[in-house]
Amino acid sequence: MKLLDKLLCVLVLSVGAVVSPVQAAEALRLDSAPVRLDNASLQNGAKLFVNYCLNCHGASFLRYNRLTQIGLTEEQIKDNLMFSADKVGEQMKVALRREDAKQWFGVAPPDLTLVARARASESGTGADWLYTYLRGFYRDDTRPTGWNNVVFPNVGMPHALWSLQGEQEARFVTKDDGHGKQVRQLEKLEITKPGLLMPEEYDAQVADLVSFIVWMGEPAQATRRGLGWLVLAALSVLAVLTYLLKRAYWKDVH
Repeated sequence: MKLLDKLLCVLVLSVGAVVSPVQAAEALRLDSAPVRLDNASLQNGAKLFVNYCLNCHGASFLRYNRLTQIGLTEEQIKDNLMFSADKVGEQMKVALRREDAKQWFGVAPPDLTLVARARASESGTGADWLYTYLRGFYRDDTRPTGWNNVVFPNVGMPHALWSLQGEQEARFVTKDDGHGKQVRQLEKLEITKPGLLMPEEYDAQVADLVSFIVWMGEPAQATRRGLGWLVLAALSVLAVLTYLLKRAYWKDVH
């Protein structure tokens, strides 16, 4: 067994020596997402999600009536956010068939209910990934959709928010990774055709959209955090009482 362990260690180290430098050189730093979980931001994010994402991506682990938790009435939900459902108790699904989506895009668009949690990594939170991704599309005539992404190279998804952001051009530079290999790194993204929003306005809209997707993954997180503080307060009181009990119990013991 010791010999086998040594061989496995050598194999792992050998693979790491070959793969790690290239991956480190190609890694993209994620921008920190300004997640805001207040009702105004979440309501705006819900509007953006329904109008720009829910056409292809579902959120089937969430029901429309959950949106009452962010300050919306059932009437507002029915009038403004429900386009492919009849009852507020239904799941946020899309009418797009997976077979058609796979034929058109090469792969069926994933459900986004838990994407913020699934994309968390050592590079950053899932919110950071989404925030950088939605601001990282650029024009690429070699791609079938005409779009590419600096976070998700050769992505099959077109830029759904291009009318808001405009069109970007990506500039890359080729650098030595320090191990004799040439890798391509992003130098900068530059707006070539302005959209309906200024860059800072677009970033704010994306922040609200990402905030809603984060909330969608765990609608009860605000309640959970509130209960957490109550539990800590209760434990603190118990700790004081325990200390006082200990002093009273041992006061006559020398």
